[in-house]
Order: sequence, then C-alpha cells, then structure tokens
Amino acid sequence: MKSIASIILVVVLAIAAGGDAVAVEGMFPVSGLQALDLKAAGLAIDPELIYDPDGLSLVDGICKLGGCTGSFVSDRGLILTNHHCAFRAIGDASTAEHDYLAEGFAAAALADEVPAVGYTVRITESYRDVSTEVLAAIEPGMDPMDRTRAIERRMKEISLAFEAENPGKRAEVSEMFQGRTYVLFVYTYLKDVRLVLAPPQAIGNFGGEADNWIWPRHSGDFSFMRAYTAPDGSPAAYHPDNVPYRPSRVLRVAQEGVAEGDFVFIFGYPGTTYRHRSSHYLEHLRTRIMPLTVDWYGWQIENLEALGAGDRDRELALASRVKSLQNTWKNYRGKLQGIARLDLVEARRAEEARLQEFIDRDALRRKRYGKVLDELAEYYRKEDETAVYELWMRFLGRSPQILQVALTVWENAQEQLKDEADREPAYMARNFDQTRNRLQVILDSYDEGADRLVLAELLRRGGDVPRAQGLRAFAGCLGSAGAAGAAALLDRVFGGTRLTDPAYLERALAMTPDQLKALDDPLLDLAEALHEPTVRLREDRRRDKGRLDPLQAALLEARQEFLGTRFIPDANGTLRFTYGYVEGYSPRDAVRYEPLTTTRGLLEKDTGADPYALPERYREWIAGGSFGPFGDAAEGGVPVGLLYSTDTTGGNSGSPVLDAHGRVVGLNFDRAWEATINDFAWDHSYSRSIGVDIRYVLWVTWKSGGGQRLLEEMGIPWPGADTHR
Repeated sequence: MKSIASIILVVVLAIAAGGDAVAVEGMFPVSGLQALDLKAAGLAIDPELIYDPDGLSLVDGICKLGGCTGSFVSDRGLILTNHHCAFRAIGDASTAEHDYLAEGFAAAALADEVPAVGYTVRITESYRDVSTEVLAAIEPGMDPMDRTRAIERRMKEISLAFEAENPGKRAEVSEMFQGRTYVLFVYTYLKDVRLVLAPPQAIGNFGGEADNWIWPRHSGDFSFMRAYTAPDGSPAAYHPDNVPYRPSRVLRVAQEGVAEGDFVFIFGYPGTTYRHRSSHYLEHLRTRIMPLTVDWYGWQIENLEALGAGDRDRELALASRVKSLQNTWKNYRGKLQGIARLDLVEARRAEEARLQEFIDRDALRRKRYGKVLDELAEYYRKEDETAVYELWMRFLGRSPQILQVALTVWENAQEQLKDEADREPAYMARNFDQTRNRLQVILDSYDEGADRLVLAELLRRGGDVPRAQGLRAFAGCLGSAGAAGAAALLDRVFGGTRLTDPAYLERALAMTPDQLKALDDPLLDLAEALHEPTVRLREDRRRDKGRLDPLQAALLEARQEFLGTRFIPDANGTLRFTYGYVEGYSPRDAVRYEPLTTTRGLLEKDTGADPYALPERYREWIAGGSFGPFGDAAEGGVPVGLLYSTDTTGGNSGSPVLDAHGRVVGLNFDRAWEATINDFAWDHSYSRSIGVDIRYVLWVTWKSGGGQRLLEEMGIPWPGADTHR
C-alpha cells in the first residue's frame, strides 16, 4: 500500500497576479502529489499517469543509479543518466591506449557493453509509514545514545523482517522528519550494470570546472548504461549469460524538445537538504564545516592534479577522485557565497526571534517549546568545539583511500561478531556485496603516491588539532615537529602492507580480529589503533543525534504552528517530485540569462584548449550545419543547455526532465551558481536547475559510432547511415 498519511502535504499552488502559474518550492514525496493542482500548473496529462499508487505510471520508469538518478528509455533496460554519473565506469574502462574518457565510448552490440563494477540500480516498488513502530522503541528517560541505538535497531528489524517475508526485495526505513516520521521503502536492486555509450569528455564535460555550477552551459552531460538480470529476470551479479532487464515502465523520448515557458517536471532521488534547521546549524556550517572542507578539498585537487600531470595512465586513475573533490569544493564555495549574499543566518535568526515571541505568548507553548532555541544554541556551541578534530578524523578515514580500505577490513572483523541488526549498515549481510565492491573499485585505481601524499599532509595538519595529540597511532608523527616520525610511519605502512593485492584483501575480509592481528600487516595495525577513537566518535554522534532529534522535532512543530502551514520533509535520498518551467533569470543588476543555449555557443566558446577544446569532428559538423532532424542552423543549430525553475539538489543528477505530456525532453545535471544555496533555501527568483537538452543528447548519439542502434531502440528516427560520420 503506497500511503504515508502522516506526511501528506497541504500545498497551495502559487498563482501570479496575471494568472500565470509559477514554480513552487518543493521536493515532494510522491504521496503528496494529490494535494497539488498540476493541471493548473500546466500538466497536460492525467496526474494519475505520472503517479498511480495502485498501478503503473511514469514514476515506475525512474531508478536510482549509484548516487544519481536514471530513467529507463527502452524495454531492454537502457538507462539514460549523466556523463559525470558514469564517469568512474568510463575511467575504469580506460587506458592510455583505449582512452574512453578522451575519445568517448559506444558499444557496437550488447556483447560489447562494459561491466560497471560497483554500480547498482535501485527501483522504488512501494512504501508505507512505520513511524509508530519505530518510535515505540523509545522508552521514557532513555539516554540519548540509547535512544538513537533503539531507533536504529528498530529500523533495521523492520527492514529485515520485510525482506524475510519477501525474498528478492530490498527494504530500508528512511527518516523523513528528524525524530518524527519514518517510512519503509521497498526496492528492487539490480547488480549488473554496464556502460553502453559515453561521449568524449570534451563533449560530456565541455567547460570543465570553469563552467561547473555556471550558466550559460554547453555540456553534453549524458551517458547510456544498461541494467541486466539473470535469464529468469531475477537480480544477479555480473555474468556473461545475463540478459537485459525488462522495466515495467519505459519513458518516451520527445525529440522535438521544449521551448521557453514550457511546463516541466522531474522525478529523482535528491540527496540531503537542511531547510528546517536552525540559525545555529547554519552558523556552524558557515564558520566551521564548510571553510575547513573547502580548504582541504582544494589542497587535494591542486596536488593530485599536479601528480597526474604528464602521465595519462596516472591521470586516468586519479580522474574520478579529483572530479568528486572538485564538485564538492565548488559547491561549498557557492553555498558560502549564497549564505553571505542572502544574509541567511541573520534572516533565520530574525525569524527565530519572532518565533520565540510567539512561543512566549502562550503558557502551553512556553512549556512545550520555550527552551528549544536556547538548547539548540548550546548544542551547536559544543559542536563548534569538537568540529576541527571530528573533521580531521573524517578526512583521515576517507581521503587516503588505502587507509579507508584497512579501516573497513578491521571494522568488518569487529562487526561480524555482532548480531545482524546490531551491525553498522555497511557490514550487514544484505549490504556487504556493495561494501566489497566499493573496496575493489578503490584498488582498481589505487595510486600509492597519491595516498602517501595525502596522509603525509593530514599528519602535518594534525599538529594543529590538539585532540589528535592523544592518538597513540600517531605518537610523535604530527605537525612539523613530527616530520621524521611521520616519514618513518609512511615508509612502514606503504612499504609493508599487502592490502593492495585483491586476493589478499578478499581473504582478510573473511578473517576474525585475531586472525588479522596475526597477519602482522602494518596498515591493518594502524587501522586497529584507529578503530577505538573512530568508534568513540561514532558513539558521540549517536549521543548527539539522540539529543538533537527531540529538539529538531520540537522546532519543526513550533515553526509549523507559528507559520500556520505544514512543511515538506527535507530531501533524504528517497524518491521525490518537483515541477517548474523553462525560464531564465536575472542574477544581478542589468543581466538577464536566457533559458536555452545552442551549438552556436560551442563554437563561440571553443578555444582549442582545455576546458573549451571542442573535438575537431564536432567543430566541423556544427560549422557545416550537419544537424539532421535535431537542430536548425537558423536557430543556432542544436539546442544544448536548458534552464528551468524546478527544485533540485545533489542526487538529482541524471533525473529526466519531463514535459507536460510526460516525455523526456532533457537530463538534469547541475544548478546555477546562485542556486547552490538550495540545500538551505529556495527562491523562484534565483533557483534554477540546469540540464542538457534531449535534442543534443540525440544528436551526439547519432554522431557517435554505434549510437544509431540506441536511437532505434528508443524509437527515434535518424538519417541514413551514410551521413552519420
């Protein structure tokens, strides 16, 4: 039963004075769509055709692909998603001899499609509210850490019980409103995903980091992948006998595209937003978390790029790592600028001052909410005190990739001693294949020099982190005074470990703690020494969450009462809906951005040098007007980029942009620079999402050797084969 009664939303559609519908804020759970007047907004089809809780609808053609979104565009499991979502798979398949990142990739037939190791496809099947069941685990007077543990265990128990009764399905309980509402989502997981087609990086990432988060945009950020199953249709790991997945719903691609003013909507799996958090949280991010992250990621980008310069194999091995760092680094810089530009912290403080006055005017409200804001202020004051150490430890556990592997191996040995429902999620039997695949992906592109460089810098920076001085693992190795000790540690760890051997790693993952100790591997010894402080930090986080959840739930209730409305739950990686219009905006005085770009702009930007180096054959096709049915020279050629007023965030990468008839007209991949603040605040005046126009996707696919079979598969007519090269 697809029903979430506790979070059904009451939303009033905003209508402009002239009668024109405008976009509204909202990454809506699909359970709330019935409250929206989508016909008045511009939807041309019956709303039940986009979401039907009792039958097939467009939403059944949407999937989650890794950390992105994808859509099924053929009945043979063909998935349309972003180039940057497939980036790691493209890089993994590339070598200096066969450089698919630089040259592009197009499988000539099913047998030539390349396994994308570590990728999974997740399809939402159903969901139901389980808030009462989850919250029943809380007992009066429970310690904050015990409260968090009880909720976590109950969430796992509900998921495991469902899976036991429904073999072949995956179930996960997600927290919708912090500390208040919980929903059980049921998924089909597909484990065999393959790369089908990707344009050259100079097309898929035209403009590079210079244009990232920037409009106007001319990136052909798309790729095709395919999901496979066992011959009987059941989910299965890669096997040469597997067959293409048969989705229950396929999205139709509309090669005519869209025009300015057209209604569009998006389904996808947006990551995490924080719109219901307090001013104290925003201030904590602004002054602690984001500046430290920007600094550390910037250092890694600069040094890893320098490490790969002049060595294409090494550059390819580091490419996915650097790209991920770049995306977060620029995103955080945009958020910091957005918080300052909107004076967001002060605006939230002013609202909270009015909220406190509202609370104080009523005795019952004073009793329920009177101290919430003060307690939140105290909570984040303590968070500020521990932020530097906690971030340093987080970077330590993630940035040196081989240390991440060692920590995972050691923790797995500890977690396997526990009952399934008490384990950390990554080490539960149901999730462990993904954990193993993640480690294999790290080894596939492992670069010892990069990890040595990164760990050395973290040890140097640790000298400025007082709490780090107490770590026995790094005694005498931190800061400038510990340079000699750090060098000796690095030589011992990197020179003596065998964890870079996949076979050795596989054996280690099956061992007990005592067996790991007996290996006498210096990297595993380091992981053992770091395990206790890592677990202690995690337990501190649980205690903090146990304190924060009731405060955040009370703040939400008070704000809803104060504002006289109900809120949309923050994005949390679950399926959401948003709508808007193809429209430009004005980022600053006397500047107006139009909502569509064309291949004419590619020629205008082309410098012949990275990041604006248009491949020669594309330059010739565009200059020669070789657009087929996908463009018109009189209109600037083929439309490339789209700008629209939907409400999106990370995780919406790869979401199909659908027109009023429910057809794919674009592919979401970014937001405008001003909209990086969307995680904290959305406003129609500046919040714009960026997508690649479907006409450009189809044109590039047509021009790609091997791409014509995909056009046929999607039912798209294309000119004769003699004109495709």
